[in-house]
Amino acid sequence: MDQKQSSHIVSTKTFVLIWVMLLLLTALTVKVADMQLGRLSMLTNLLIASTKASLVLWIFMHLKYERRVFKLLLFVPIGTITIIIGLTFFDIWYR
Repeated sequence: MDQKQSSHIVSTKTFVLIWVMLLLLTALTVKVADMQLGRLSMLTNLLIASTKASLVLWIFMHLKYERRVFKLLLFVPIGTITIIIGLTFFDIWYR
């Protein structure tokens, strides 16, 4: 089984930039939690958390360099958990 393994060298500048973005998004999460947004508060925080998770997956876990099939297969569990969380919030909001 000879498969070529390609290594992807990501610059330190990119890692630092993503780290700073993650810190800023964390600060934004804290700020949004203090705001009185009602039902939108949870949705906003989930959107910010999803953005942070996407950055980690894309850059730190090198998803950017994977094959297209693997990227598409990643949407199956993400879609499933999104539906489960959405149905849970739908149930809680309309009780």
